[in-house]
Amino acid sequence: MTRANDLILRTTTSLIAFILLGFSVYLFFAGHNKPGGGFIGGLMAAAALVLMYMAYGLNAIRKVIRVNYLYMIFTGLIIAVGTGVGAFLFDAPFLTQNFGYFQLPILGRTELATALLFDLGVYLTVIGVTMTIILTVADDREES
Repeated sequence: MTRANDLILRTTTSLIAFILLGFSVYLFFAGHNKPGGGFIGGLMAAAALVLMYMAYGLNAIRKVIRVNYLYMIFTGLIIAVGTGVGAFLFDAPFLTQNFGYFQLPILGRTELATALLFDLGVYLTVIGVTMTIILTVADDREES
């Protein structure tokens, strides 16, 4: 049986999680030119996921979002470290940033930077670490 406040929480969660995820993507892409980036964007995405877990429950969200957050941590770390080590291939110091302008089909002339790849690694790592911690604590509380 669903209580009234569960219904309100679930209804508002759909809208709030969508806004949080949208803002997370904005912060991620704005990060190398403006305040934001992978860390705060990842925290915003994790906040949206935690809200969905709180509203719908662990089992319901695990059926919909089949992500192993430990693999997400590993993937993020590989991307971030790979971006830094990749500079060595061009005889540049660790984590040296480079950028260029490219003509993309829908976006037109767009600046792409290696900092975006580093931010992607940080973004995935932060989501993975945050969700692993939160879900581990939630699993421990269910067992007690």
